[in-house]
Amino acid sequence: MDLRKLSSVSDFFVIATAATTRQIVAMTEHIEAVLRRAGHRVWHTEGLTQPQGGANGFSWVLMDCGEFVVHLFDPPAREFYQLERLWGDAPRTTLAPQTLGT
Repeated sequence: MDLRKLSSVSDFFVIATAATTRQIVAMTEHIEAVLRRAGHRVWHTEGLTQPQGGANGFSWVLMDCGEFVVHLFDPPAREFYQLERLWGDAPRTTLAPQTLGT
């Protein structure tokens, strides 16, 4: 989502859904590795600590990458937070799924 005309917090949101906790963790690690290889870094990550109350997974990870913020959701969390609706005025670009080797 292109937020440049709507927010001073970040230029873009990247939003993705993962089916399992392990996929959320793997996606987080892959994004960090790809950015590192490109000479960039993740400034801050939220949501990778184990939830309180005996929950056994992560429902949402936020990665602050400076000019863009990555949101990785499980399906119920994505439906609950509805960022696409909240930022409904933001232009969107849908990207085709990529393999892990890219």
